[in-house]
Amino acid sequence: MRPVHAIASVTALLALCTAAHAGTLTVYSALESDEIATYLAGAKQALPDVDVHVLRLSSGDLAARLLAESAEPRNDVVWGMAATDLLDPRIAALLQPVHTTAIDALPARFRGNDGRWFAPTGYMAALCVNREALAEHGLPMPRTWRDLASPKYRGQLAMPDPASSGTGYMVLSSLSDAGRDAKGMQLMTDIAANIGQVTLSGSAPCKLARIGEFPIGISFAFSAMQSIHQGYPVTMVLPADGTGYELEGSALMKGAANVGDAKRFLDWTASPAAAALYRGYKEIVAAPGSTPTDEQRRAGLPANVVDHLPARDFEAAARERAALIARFKHLTR
Repeated sequence: MRPVHAIASVTALLALCTAAHAGTLTVYSALESDEIATYLAGAKQALPDVDVHVLRLSSGDLAARLLAESAEPRNDVVWGMAATDLLDPRIAALLQPVHTTAIDALPARFRGNDGRWFAPTGYMAALCVNREALAEHGLPMPRTWRDLASPKYRGQLAMPDPASSGTGYMVLSSLSDAGRDAKGMQLMTDIAANIGQVTLSGSAPCKLARIGEFPIGISFAFSAMQSIHQGYPVTMVLPADGTGYELEGSALMKGAANVGDAKRFLDWTASPAAAALYRGYKEIVAAPGSTPTDEQRRAGLPANVVDHLPARDFEAAARERAALIARFKHLTR
């Protein structure tokens, strides 16, 4: 998952225990605070009559809050939550189908078959490789996940913990096909043998790599591209033997107090106008016709990112989360 921050409200989140009145929405989000501020400015232009109150939580904390409030949900909308958390059967049961023009225009792979979720954005697994640290240790540039399993990289990798990080679970569940691929599970355990530090968040390995604490950080593409933009000696590697990725799902809650405006807001989040804003932060933007910026392509992001994404069973990954993490912990202890 993206870095875990303290609970932050982009606008004052008041009266959570009372029903929202017309024109007011309560939105729970796992997007980053700086992203939310940018997106809400765009939403306000498109929906000037809707007052959107956002409570920002990490995806794991957001899942816990939704479950704790399941008997009496206090939000209208979930916005930008890891699909493998959103589709936990206990959380999915709290959602109702939503169809709008913009949502239904998204490619089918970015929408649930039952209409209960859609994902305008997502993020990809990537290696943040510090070229100077790599040279200092006399190591070759890794190009694949299999490369990371080589004993030559023993102790030279940083990786997020799948139990605490959405990015960590993305890598584990993607490479192992939610634990169903024995070769993928073995590859993950082989890579784990070379981990020098396990981090709580998905961006932390890239931050460690860019300052040279470790030559290689297993992270996500935006963190790598951000490091490159900031001038660190980092190369982004998208491993050639497997594309790990996560979608950031959004949904309408059952019993939402303001269904009409909630649908209008969700429609905007799936619109081309929103996609233009997402491009500043996201490597995966689902809206048809959205392409990476020139800077993102120079950093190594493919021009046709969506075409590089393999099929994933997000419902299976959500369903098997606890069991897969427990199995991985057992194999790597």
